[in-house]
Amino acid sequence: QAEEELQEACARQALQLQEMGRRERLLRADAGRAREQLESFKSQVLQACSPAAAGVAGMVVTEQQVIEKVRQISEESQQSHEREKCLQEELSSWLSKEKEVSENVEVFKKSLHELQ
Repeated sequence: QAEEELQEACARQALQLQEMGRRERLLRADAGRAREQLESFKSQVLQACSPAAAGVAGMVVTEQQVIEKVRQISEESQQSHEREKCLQEELSSWLSKEKEVSENVEVFKKSLHELQ
């Protein structure tokens, strides 16, 4: 009976090992697909950021290069937004001054018309 229990335990362990092996193969396949997707993503990002560099055959793009390029684009975007905000403020100020000048011109025209 002890021998049968031992054989059953061994059989269970063998099944567990097979299952673990199957899971390991699946995980390795998933990891391989994830690596391929990452490389594809890096290439797409680099191509979007720098089409000339992306066209170089055999160029290996490091994760750090992609991170730096994304960081650079983010900083440029932020600077662009800040510049846009400044220009909006300047435009608003200019429009206010233009409105004031237009009102003054109208007052001047009215006064001139009254004097005539």
